Amino acid sequence: MSALAGILADRGFDVSGSDPREGDISKALRVRGVRIFKDQTASTVDAIRSGVSLAPLVVVSTAVPESNPELQAARRAGLEIRHRSELLAWLIEGQRSIAVAGSHGKTTTSTLIATLLTAVDRDPTAVIGGVVPAFGSNARSGRGDLLVAEADESDGSLVKFHPSLGLITNLELDHTDHYPDLDSLVATMRRFAGNCRSVLANRDCPVVRETMRAQHWWSIEPDDGEGGDGEGGDGPTAQFRAIPVAMDGAGTTADYIEEGVPMGRFQLPMAGRHNLSNALGAIAACRLMGVPFSDLLEALAGLEAPGRRFDCRGEWEGRLVVDDYAHHPSEVAATLAMARLMVESGRSSLPWVPQRVVAVFQPHRYSRTADFMDRFAEALTGADSILLAPLYSAGEAPIAGVSSEALATRLHDLHSSVEVTATLEELAEATARTSREGDLLLVMGAGDVNRLWDLLVRTTSPAGR
Repeated sequence: MSALAGILADRGFDVSGSDPREGDISKALRVRGVRIFKDQTASTVDAIRSGVSLAPLVVVSTAVPESNPELQAARRAGLEIRHRSELLAWLIEGQRSIAVAGSHGKTTTSTLIATLLTAVDRDPTAVIGGVVPAFGSNARSGRGDLLVAEADESDGSLVKFHPSLGLITNLELDHTDHYPDLDSLVATMRRFAGNCRSVLANRDCPVVRETMRAQHWWSIEPDDGEGGDGEGGDGPTAQFRAIPVAMDGAGTTADYIEEGVPMGRFQLPMAGRHNLSNALGAIAACRLMGVPFSDLLEALAGLEAPGRRFDCRGEWEGRLVVDDYAHHPSEVAATLAMARLMVESGRSSLPWVPQRVVAVFQPHRYSRTADFMDRFAEALTGADSILLAPLYSAGEAPIAGVSSEALATRLHDLHSSVEVTATLEELAEATARTSREGDLLLVMGAGDVNRLWDLLVRTTSPAGR
């Protein structure tokens, strides 16, 4: 929502909104001329309507309930109300566009595409679900002919998008509050793909490979003589490949191959196979938009992940604190694997090489935790020590037997060092008590567990950034 607000303001629209929390994004929007109300009340709608000749268009997200007083006031006033996806669809259809979809890696891949296009002077517009380091924002209003958008599948609204290029990173059941099973997610993704003029997809994901039709594919696996059309058989042929030459905790060196022809070797300052796959998807998208690979080489070496994606907050009492948005078992496992690679390889993209990995995890949503309880427990065993924050409901009603305590019970059968806390304040105390100098405190979750850094900072003066 904030990204859309910023872009519309840059394009000369009169934009207003409300946010009870005053953060960096709100402050930046005010600078761009957005009028922001702190309280969400019916009077806000009256204030926006006063003194204007045209009735305002009201844009809402799925997260806004019908009980919201602003939404109720807008309905009473007979104002036109649209879902945020309709506004994003309008932007996507207004120019050449790349929409990045998939269960995992959307924010990172769209960030990398937007960063690369900016570095090669394509001056893109970008609407992304995380803060892009190169912009210091989740949005960019460029003057170029390309728009890069993250296409969120959580509520199914991405079927409204008709981009020039649709990119699909992977498919795995998530958002079980909306999708009852994997087949329903696949059906939604097929509708999205059918709306795209062209589709670029990840061949290494078996679900994508077996269920999606795409004109272009990428892979970080060696050529295995694949062939076919993507609907069974051996699967599709990967037009774009990046074969890792060296991988450690500081990053990856890989050979780039296009249409079977070696194009050159590149350095990626991001660890982990999942990040290599995300980067290759970004390279492929840029190539399909006409960017020479030689122009991308220098920019690849300077890439950074978006905010809350293995984001080093700083050093606290001899511990490194890293914030990550991982909230699905596959994301937790991949993030922990990246951290373990740093410990085991003796090389790290962080200020120094950690000696142990402490997982500080906050389950997100009762529905997701209930459906993936065993998988969360298995994924978390990749840490040396585990601390669990109280479950973040995200507005969901409780489910009997589903809690951080229940997850801890499952973990006790698999791991010797597990502790669960009732509040974030208790979590900070437990973190200080159980961790050691040299530890990497890997804070994971999509809720408010990222407040842990601030809570730790209050107890001492860290040497952080």
